[in-house]
Amino acid sequence: MMNAAIQTRIAQLQIVKAKVLAALRKGENYELKTELNSEYKERRKEAVRRVIANMTVGKDVSGLFTDVLKNMHTDDLESKKLIYLYLINYAKTQPDLVILAINTFVKDAEDSNPLIRALAIRTMGCLQVQEVLDYLCDPLRKCLSDSNPYVRKTAVLCVAKVYDLNRGIADENGFVEAVRNALGDVNMMVVSNAMSALAEMNSMGGDVWRLEPQIVSRLLTAVNECVEWGQIAILEALIEYEPRDEKEAENICERLLPRLQHANGSVVLTTVRLLLKYERYVKRADLLAQFAKKMVPPLITLLSSEPEIQFVALRNINIILQRRPRLLSKEIRVFFCKYNDPIYVKYEKVDVLVRICSERNAEPLLNELKEYAKEVDVDFVSCAVNAIGRLAIRFEAAAERAIAVLEELLQMKVDYCVQTCVVVLCDILRRYPGRFEAVATTLCEHADYINAPEARAAYLWALGEYSEHIPNVASLLGAAVDSLLEEEDACVQLALVNACVKYFLKQPQRAQALVLRALQTASEKCANPDVRDRAYIYWRLLSADPSAARTVVLAEKPPVRPENSSLPEPLLEELVNELGCVSSVLQQPARKFVYARAERAGVPRGDAATAADYGSQIAAADTTPGVDAAEGEPELLISF
Repeated sequence: MMNAAIQTRIAQLQIVKAKVLAALRKGENYELKTELNSEYKERRKEAVRRVIANMTVGKDVSGLFTDVLKNMHTDDLESKKLIYLYLINYAKTQPDLVILAINTFVKDAEDSNPLIRALAIRTMGCLQVQEVLDYLCDPLRKCLSDSNPYVRKTAVLCVAKVYDLNRGIADENGFVEAVRNALGDVNMMVVSNAMSALAEMNSMGGDVWRLEPQIVSRLLTAVNECVEWGQIAILEALIEYEPRDEKEAENICERLLPRLQHANGSVVLTTVRLLLKYERYVKRADLLAQFAKKMVPPLITLLSSEPEIQFVALRNINIILQRRPRLLSKEIRVFFCKYNDPIYVKYEKVDVLVRICSERNAEPLLNELKEYAKEVDVDFVSCAVNAIGRLAIRFEAAAERAIAVLEELLQMKVDYCVQTCVVVLCDILRRYPGRFEAVATTLCEHADYINAPEARAAYLWALGEYSEHIPNVASLLGAAVDSLLEEEDACVQLALVNACVKYFLKQPQRAQALVLRALQTASEKCANPDVRDRAYIYWRLLSADPSAARTVVLAEKPPVRPENSSLPEPLLEELVNELGCVSSVLQQPARKFVYARAERAGVPRGDAATAADYGSQIAAADTTPGVDAAEGEPELLISF
């Protein structure tokens, strides 16, 4: 009986196994394998398309490697491109099988069609398999001197890949020298690709090439005939060149000016970067004014692009304005926010507006910011109100108008707007002590709407600082003392104690009972040790020597200074040299988050390194030992 049950169970398992094997045979990879070996050309082509589609979405189709290789012998260019793409993707996991495709690569490198020749040499370079290098040298040598410029421009980029894989082979076969010679090619696309290849090899640590005056002149001629990517490559290379004298710098700048009219934003920003670099060698004021005038229209044109391009442009304009503050001073209306601007663009526009504002155009900007402060986005309203305060602190002539605008906003009695307005008004009072005392009375009229801790602390400071100008200050402070223990934030409690003591020192007869109650409550019942200590200090100071207390508490304070939102000069110079790059958007130098730059600058990095980790280490970057990058690590220290 037992044996019969076991046999029955085994039979059931065999049936299940057969079903599973049948399902596997009918799976997608099995179906693709069958199609790839079909006798019909169209079915094989469609199977190759499906394989690439699966590979693109992340499915593992490496098991079809040999079946895909069988389809390499085809005259169909589309199929060949897809198969080569498959080989590039799986070459590192199947290095032994890639050798089977070498004969086809070599044959394609000698094909009569230049597209196939270029495709073959590009694919062989992208395989990054050591075993392929021995078979790559002869086809690459022929392609470097090919009659077709498309093949030549592909071959010079392939040299950089060979150099990365094995520098010895690149030097022994004269590939590097061939790329240097390609800078004199009659086709400008070959010149720009050669430029990119040499720059890439230099970045790998090799000193294979340096810019010379003759080459610079050649590149400036080539840049006019290249597509945008070639132009960017050439312009990037010119960043490293130091002109011999003022005349050469003037000549380079004049030849770069036409690039400012290009439709591509990256070309424009890279050109601006070069002009800012070379204008340091130019002494003639008329030329500098001409360069500045030419830079303005393309920068403004960038603000007509998509929001993402606008954001990048505004971040770069912010850096440019720190180098040339008056560059866009006449174009303030261009930066006014539109109703459909994304919030991140609005923030950048407000920052630029404050930076380019002057006393002459402060009033229209204040009116514009007042409209922004009436919007519904809480954070943007806070940004606009703070911008009003920055203008008032920066320009004394605009302070009175700014205060009038802020008082209008207070009258709206919108909760989140009132909080920021109170803080900003108190900052303005600190900036101009002895003026605008009436503002303190205005704040008292809106006391019921002031509930944020920072705003309440600022309001209480105003009560104590201008108590002699506020008729009902005693009742206001008394009500605040009654709710002292209910205040959750220590900054409010400290501000209240300070205000009561100031009121007492200014009007001892009226405030004696109030200050006694405030100090007693703060020292005996308050849970915060900082508040208790402050109350004890005041109590002993007032008991021992009231005149000394008056000297300490009512001492004249230095006025608030305008906020310095500019970057430190060394950091600014680095970012100007990296305009148009990711670092200019992050406003962090590339050496803080790119491995190669970090190692050259001596910045340490670990597995959990981020750009923010290095903010405090930059000053010591030159003395910190670098760490070699481990194989397979990503290019950036940060992720986006």
